[in-house]
Amino acid sequence: MYEYISGKIVEHGPAHVVIENNGLGYFISISLYTFEQIRDKKEVTLLVHEQIREDAYNLFGFSGREERELFRHLISVSGIGANTARMMLSSVSPGELTTAILSGNTSLLQGIKGIGAKTAQRVIIELKDKIGKSSVDEMKLFAGPNNTVREEALSALVMLGFVRGASQKVVDKILAAQPELSVEQLIKASLKML
Repeated sequence: MYEYISGKIVEHGPAHVVIENNGLGYFISISLYTFEQIRDKKEVTLLVHEQIREDAYNLFGFSGREERELFRHLISVSGIGANTARMMLSSVSPGELTTAILSGNTSLLQGIKGIGAKTAQRVIIELKDKIGKSSVDEMKLFAGPNNTVREEALSALVMLGFVRGASQKVVDKILAAQPELSVEQLIKASLKML
């Protein structure tokens, strides 16, 4: 199973991106949220989810770990396929979607194309406990513009040998106080606290 694909963006649109890596072009379906994160980049690393079916082999790409986890939670709900989950993540930000699920906001979910009353209720019932394990504060941070800086800093800290959970708490605490920090500044500040 693929974890991520890095490479040069050859083509992109609101629903897909083609990434060239070692002479191969990967067609990856993305949400509008991910498109907004990578729109101005020439090279990118996308976390991926593979979907292997009898008639197709599909890759779905995500700019951050939290969005991919939310996608995987959504497709675990009966009646929601990969394209519906991608539509949900394109209609509202992952942070807004998580908050809607945790607060039981069926009207927000029903406002998404293809989601009726029964499906909205099923999503809330099946995912409230699963998603409730991560804090709402973390999702608010994730919904903001600091996601790329946050993820890059976390990845660097993990590569340096620090535990992801502890690093995440420190990074989130620093970003809450100083949201304008660059990746390098965030890593340096984190190293002082770890």
